[in-house]
Amino acid sequence: MTLFTLLIVLIGIIGILLTFSVLLQSGKGGGLAGIASGGATTQILGSRQAPDFLEKATWVLATAFIVLCILTNFAIDSGTRESVIQQQAQENPPAAVLPPPASVPAPAGDAATTPPDAGSGN
Repeated sequence: MTLFTLLIVLIGIIGILLTFSVLLQSGKGGGLAGIASGGATTQILGSRQAPDFLEKATWVLATAFIVLCILTNFAIDSGTRESVIQQQAQENPPAAVLPPPASVPAPAGDAATTPPDAGSGN
């Protein structure tokens, strides 16, 4: 597994965790964090610690997501700097381009090009 693939997998995992941390936060209407603010969660984390934890987790995950996205640019394999079109052109060189054949004017007295009644003055 290359470094690039590893970073992409980490970015995917962090993206999923970031989505859940944002959705669990309480907004003006209470959100899904209302589920976590009652019962056993209140006894373990306290009444205000759950939203604080979710906010900190969101900031940490968002920062990690951005940093990994930037670092991924440096992990891209720089060994192949040619585009696919350039690689195909080197493998299959195009045939020599020849100019179109010069048009040869037809002789003036050719019967095939002269209409049958063109010569008669009728």
